[in-house]
Amino acid sequence: MRRGISAAAAAAALALAVSACGGQDSPTPSAAPAKSADASAVSGEVTWWDTSDATNEGPVFQDLIKDFQAKYPKIKANYVNVPFADAQNKFKTAAQSGSGAPDVLRAEVGWVAEFASLGYLAPLEGTPALDKPEDFLASPASSGKYNGKTYAVPQVTDTLGLLYNKELLKKAGHDAPPKTFQELKQVALDVKSKAGADGLALNVDAYFLLPFIYGEGGDLLDVVSKKITVASPQSTAGVKIVEDLITSGAAAKPAIQDSYTNAETAFKEGKVAMIFNGPWSNTDNLGGKVFKDKPDNFGIAPVPSGSAKAGSPTGGHDYAVYAGSKNLDASYLFVQFMDSAESQAKVAGKLGLLPARQSAYAMPDAQANDMIAKWKEPMASAVERPWIPEGGQLFQPLLEGYQKIAAGQKGTDAALQDVAKAYQGILKGWSL
Repeated sequence: MRRGISAAAAAAALALAVSACGGQDSPTPSAAPAKSADASAVSGEVTWWDTSDATNEGPVFQDLIKDFQAKYPKIKANYVNVPFADAQNKFKTAAQSGSGAPDVLRAEVGWVAEFASLGYLAPLEGTPALDKPEDFLASPASSGKYNGKTYAVPQVTDTLGLLYNKELLKKAGHDAPPKTFQELKQVALDVKSKAGADGLALNVDAYFLLPFIYGEGGDLLDVVSKKITVASPQSTAGVKIVEDLITSGAAAKPAIQDSYTNAETAFKEGKVAMIFNGPWSNTDNLGGKVFKDKPDNFGIAPVPSGSAKAGSPTGGHDYAVYAGSKNLDASYLFVQFMDSAESQAKVAGKLGLLPARQSAYAMPDAQANDMIAKWKEPMASAVERPWIPEGGQLFQPLLEGYQKIAAGQKGTDAALQDVAKAYQGILKGWSL
């Protein structure tokens, strides 16, 4: 799931980054084992922080760990599930102090560049962890690179799509999901007036705002020119679409706190016809009241397009190895096993998560889950995010701005100007 961190946590994260860059000693990785080393002789313990959903996803990864233990009986793998919302700052605090950090982290793709810039991650070149890199999909693989080195390998990839209740849309007179934001508004209003349910539920989260910004040709940054573009005319036009969806009643009045759960629950219970969400929610949705016995009622479509294009952020998670690990050899072997095409295919088959390896899609486990094929079209419009050290700090200011817009406390123009000013404090030397 994508959830914003608190303002206090964001400030703490920024303070940590500044202090780390100002002379704190960073962990130094030991020499990596050669790929020809005898893997069967490696022993020790590996602690993995899994940031996936503990209820729906965690058990599947724990089953994979059992397979790993069977292959490498001399290595003990310790599984720890860390809530996604807490993991970024929790890892940073532990890595900086040199105490309590895991050997391996499941990192959101936007965290890797920051952690690598602080010296918290071990480079993976020449280790078993970087196995068959040519098999990785290009965009997910790029998230693990910083300054010409690979610090993480992709576990899963994802993006946002428009999820919809086919029966509710049909009751409102629509046999197909909306393809544009203009159509989205009309379909949502039709559902509200004809189908006895809300048309659209919004998750007030910065990540979920990006399709609207991308759709109008905007973005948060122009990395090449080092320019902050979150308040550009294009980005502003995109966010104003969201503001209009709320004020017009096309979108139900959103919850400001825990809006992800509120939107997801309303969708699963048939109280709303459409939401934006990603492949990680497949299992949760299909277990809901209106889809459990009618899986064919669950629709997946690309996010609607704006005046410029249809675009949704590239998401996903990577495996990264802590530079200060006392068991690097075992950690590299753990990542190699967990990130193999066979492991990715098993995860895809059981959870509907999208593999980051090309070969995994052709494997029987992945092909057995029809959710995988249904996400192919939404993934085609995925937009690569800026893989810069500050990337993980961009969502909190945008979240705060979005919350004020959704609550009616500020208009789009003023809120995005505030976000742009906050970005200037994060991105030193960047222009507006």
